[in-house]
Amino acid sequence: MAFLLNYTREPINEVIYDARLAYSMHLAMSEDGKKFEALNHNSGVLFVRATENEDGSLNAKSIKNPFIFQCRDGYGVVAVRTGADGEKDEESKGSIVVFTTGDFLKYEELGLLYLEEEYIEKVVCVYDGEKDMYCLCWCNQKEEWRKAVVKSLQSLELSTIPVDSEPIREETIISNIEGAKEHNQIEIPEELAERLKKKLVTPIHTGVEVPEQIEVETEEDLKKIKAVARYSDGTRAFKQIDWDLTDIDFSKKGVYQLKGTIHQEHFAFPVAFHRADPCVAKWKDKYYFIATNDADGNNTLYIREADRIADLVNAPEHLILSADTYPGIGGLLWAPELHEVNGELYIFHAATPGEFFCEESYIMKLREGGNPICKEDWLKPRRIVRKDGTDICEMGKEITLDMTCFQWEGEYYVIWSQRQFLPKDLGAWLYIAKLNPQKPWMLSSDPVLLSKPEYGWENNHTFVDEGPFALAGKDRLYITFSAAAIDTSYVVGILTIEKGKNLLDRRNWIKNNYPILTSRSVEGEYGTGHNAYVIDENGDVWNAYHARPGVEGARSSGIRRVHFDIDGMPVLDLTEERDLRDEYKQVTTKLRIR
Repeated sequence: MAFLLNYTREPINEVIYDARLAYSMHLAMSEDGKKFEALNHNSGVLFVRATENEDGSLNAKSIKNPFIFQCRDGYGVVAVRTGADGEKDEESKGSIVVFTTGDFLKYEELGLLYLEEEYIEKVVCVYDGEKDMYCLCWCNQKEEWRKAVVKSLQSLELSTIPVDSEPIREETIISNIEGAKEHNQIEIPEELAERLKKKLVTPIHTGVEVPEQIEVETEEDLKKIKAVARYSDGTRAFKQIDWDLTDIDFSKKGVYQLKGTIHQEHFAFPVAFHRADPCVAKWKDKYYFIATNDADGNNTLYIREADRIADLVNAPEHLILSADTYPGIGGLLWAPELHEVNGELYIFHAATPGEFFCEESYIMKLREGGNPICKEDWLKPRRIVRKDGTDICEMGKEITLDMTCFQWEGEYYVIWSQRQFLPKDLGAWLYIAKLNPQKPWMLSSDPVLLSKPEYGWENNHTFVDEGPFALAGKDRLYITFSAAAIDTSYVVGILTIEKGKNLLDRRNWIKNNYPILTSRSVEGEYGTGHNAYVIDENGDVWNAYHARPGVEGARSSGIRRVHFDIDGMPVLDLTEERDLRDEYKQVTTKLRIR
């Protein structure tokens, strides 16, 4: 058995770790119930949803004093729901919020269970297997303890009338985890403990495998041989090998001793200062880099071209669009993305004819046979519209931006961020629609709401979901997106849908309860977000993203290899040091030339 500790954290400050992040459930693991290891970079894994008003606006919420326990099937969490910053929540008065989970990774928020008229301060829940019921004990703001029985958590109703209770003696746990406010721990099976470690601890490189003997005829054959890198979570990744061919003669058959070095591209962060919302794409055997230009107030778009992704770092920039290129296409040239639709190359981007409140999504096409780095080969951007040709939203009242495009199961789709400012600011929401590939400036279905910034990590400093990008897996489609303000609170969340399911039905999507990339994921990188993916010639997936090199640093671009965990989900924080350790870089084998 292993011990699982549930804790919240004390807020540090608004920049590093504020209330909407700290007032969530965190997890730590222990083998003896005394020495604990924080999971998920000491970041929250369970956040409570915001409530929604009639006009669609959200009321951000947090939790305090969560309590974990074993259920009839799986596990449960009960907690006190609070306002966003930990204040008393009128909507939750007299109630607790209830969750169930099978693995402490995915949670179902059942809702509020009403207990009494007073505000609740803390709650304890224990499942009685013999009687098949849940015993609840709680303390209200008057420090009065009461208890009652619940037959079914899903009913969200007490089964007995509350009666007075003796105070519950709290277990004293000292975890020595930074900022931790410990609550309770439970014993869990080793299998579950191992799974939590594999999912909530970034893997590290633990070894490498190469064949004991390689048989080839030519040097080209040898280049196809790859090493297999092993990782602490049991996953593997193929690696290119730079072979030392000094004493190898491919014209002479025989057996040779062969040495090599595992190949690793190096991308020092940042690869481009003052470049946000980066996108790296492949087009006709060339790689291209494009990003929002923060250096000049977002008034220009430059593109880089290279034969290899690594060569993009020092490649020259070519201006392809500026705020004065066309009448009606002004500044705030945001989030450019290169996408191929029906064999043609396009740039999806946002622009405004004037002020910020007129920012909308546009598409710009490369002329047939055109050169992507030549400004004159790009046609004038045109605004993306609905299937009937009308505007997606009313300019000046709502904005659209960060539109991305992808193909899935034979259909083209776009996802974008849309924000209503008038008559009331509702925050930025994600929408999805099918795209007409013959007229890619036009949707072919009505827009469908995909995600709202309902969790604390999404509405930290502002209510925003934006920057979506698709990554296709074998059996699932992943959409990563960015959330919160574009300061240090910026994070990357993820939505998942299984192959064969309707993308335009919001109920088919699973939204991760916690972000997969934050300012705590990689030391020295703050406000990570707005990422895009590209697959190179070796089949490796690369993540282009922006972050701040320091709390006060400018938004700047980074590139890092995407790893995939035991479930095939993308891992975005596998740094070069975690990806390939020095002690495993050198390999030896025997080479037989046929």
